[in-house]
Amino acid sequence: MAQVRTAEANWSGDLLSGGGAVSATSSGVFDNQAITWRARTEAAEGKTSPEELLAAAHASCYSMALSNELALAGFPPERVDVSVEVSADKTDSGWTVQRSAITVRANVPGADATLFREKAEAAKGGCPISRAISDSVEITLDATLEG
Repeated sequence: MAQVRTAEANWSGDLLSGGGAVSATSSGVFDNQAITWRARTEAAEGKTSPEELLAAAHASCYSMALSNELALAGFPPERVDVSVEVSADKTDSGWTVQRSAITVRANVPGADATLFREKAEAAKGGCPISRAISDSVEITLDATLEG
């Protein structure tokens, strides 16, 4: 059965001087988080943006996908730390998300660097968020096995 998650946003005013808020309505983990065009294209100033939310979604998705890949190979990770940097810039088509850069550091007892790299690459392609954006966004991976 398909899982459905919902979020809501509102906006008042024009793009440059207006503002709004976004809420995670399925879980309620955040409510009425401020959003502005300035926070999206210049400085965050305590506000979030669609790009930051995409980075959070990609980081959490990738961490689960890599943990699963490693566990299925017989090497459950002790720890997987993932950071994702989403880059957007103004193009001829307007503001566009161009890149999602995944950085992962993991402690995986018993795994060697070759197996880790293989599973890290598999997770990059297998993460549902990666699959959702891969046709239009460059996804890079910097994976390091620690410990």
